[in-house]
Amino acid sequence: MYQRILVATDGSELSQKAVDSALDLAGKLGASLVAVKVVPPYPQSYFDGAMAIDIKEIERTEANWSAAALQELESVQSAGLSRKVTVTPVVVRGDQVSEALIATAQKHHCDLIVMASHGRRGVSRLLLGSETQHVLTHSHIPVLVLR
Repeated sequence: MYQRILVATDGSELSQKAVDSALDLAGKLGASLVAVKVVPPYPQSYFDGAMAIDIKEIERTEANWSAAALQELESVQSAGLSRKVTVTPVVVRGDQVSEALIATAQKHHCDLIVMASHGRRGVSRLLLGSETQHVLTHSHIPVLVLR
């Protein structure tokens, strides 16, 4: 059925449920897992909300964020080992989480995306938008959304 599953994580408790479900599903299907965390770039202009900071400090900060994300994904990889699931950790830098997830799924030839929905409703959903909704409407492969 599914051979390669992408699971998105942001480190939250809800996304951990998505990771656990994806690991269970991959284990049952004999599929491999691509665990993805999207790291935003450091804001570099006044309009992005940045302060004047040396470019080397920005690079150091972004490297720290990427290292922390990789460490988080390595814990998913360890959980995969105990369940006999091959996990490929992928840290992606991008402004839009949804676009980065879709592009990563294409790049790694995934046939399912598993992610959590934060369940925002009303005005907060309208103001904040929904990365999950964007993936659902723009992905060309199936998306499993967990709450």
